[in-house]
Amino acid sequence: MDFDDQLRRYFGSADLASIPPSAIEAGVERMRVDFGLEKDRARRFALWAVMHLLGAAPDLDVAFKDEADRDAARNFMDLMVRSQGEEGGG
Repeated sequence: MDFDDQLRRYFGSADLASIPPSAIEAGVERMRVDFGLEKDRARRFALWAVMHLLGAAPDLDVAFKDEADRDAARNFMDLMVRSQGEEGGG
């Protein structure tokens, strides 16, 4: 899943800054429903990653039954923290 495609699908725009808070809330709720129904591991991870970026992801032990998926999510979170440090000059 492409990040911009997910934003368009759930929020109607790939520009998060232009999306009103009520539309973000509604889109996140749709993502949660789709996440709960999704069986494909890669798609579940992609949905979780976007929810994580929006501060709405479920805890890892709830989101992923497989330890490898939880490890991948931890790696993703670490990469996001590191990339924010690099952007901030650190």
